[in-house]
Amino acid sequence: MTSVETKPVLLEIDDAIATVTLNRPDKLNTFSEPLMDNLLTALEEVSGNDDVRVLILTGSGRAFSAGGDLGNISGNEGPPKSQTPIPTAINTLRARVRVVQMLHDMPKVTIAAINGACAGAGLSLAAACDIRYASSKAAFNTAFLTAGLSGDFGISWTFQRLVGPSRARELMFAAEKFTAARALEIGLVSDVREPDELMPFVASRAVLMATRSPLALAAMKGCLNGAQDQTFATALDNEIAAHVQVGRTEDCREAASAFLEKRAPVFKGR
Repeated sequence: MTSVETKPVLLEIDDAIATVTLNRPDKLNTFSEPLMDNLLTALEEVSGNDDVRVLILTGSGRAFSAGGDLGNISGNEGPPKSQTPIPTAINTLRARVRVVQMLHDMPKVTIAAINGACAGAGLSLAAACDIRYASSKAAFNTAFLTAGLSGDFGISWTFQRLVGPSRARELMFAAEKFTAARALEIGLVSDVREPDELMPFVASRAVLMATRSPLALAAMKGCLNGAQDQTFATALDNEIAAHVQVGRTEDCREAASAFLEKRAPVFKGR
């Protein structure tokens, strides 16, 4: 097992599973420039590691992430963002949102383990992952409107696809807190566990998914991502091409042999 600690983000890689932990517990893991830089670096390392098949994203302390650090917006902690030229601010945010693009696009399973407060851009971060599991103590809020903001980090795209257009609009326009039980009810999260059970449960799911063929998994994620914006005919064509290509791999032959021999397959990613 290798462990790399780059505060305010922790990265641990254990065989095929990487765990990335947002580590500003005293600030509810709100986004700062160092956190975003380190998060991007950690995601790039995981994405480029062929041995990693599943990424778990979580937070330290009592929050997953409460989103943006409002101290910088208000001017209470350094120059307010409103003084930044608009083109500069746009380019800066465009660079920052690469983190959600990577969570969505990387050919690995990305899981958000939502251990506590999950609001604003923190919710956007969780929504960009493939799967979300939550602690029963987690609390959610779109929160952008209460901060006088319209939303970023992809929430206008991801949230509607997760909970439906009408419900997404209600939650974003009202900007009210909702519970983990409500998040489960509306399909935002896949399961809710007691706080001390969350990470063991997520780890067990990650281990299960990490045993699957990495080539087939990557192709499946690509098909699922693409199908969200494609016609049925285009999705069929892409699905067929991926299925045939993966079906010619050594891993596919290994899966068939393992099934016939009643043993666990050993995938090599080729």
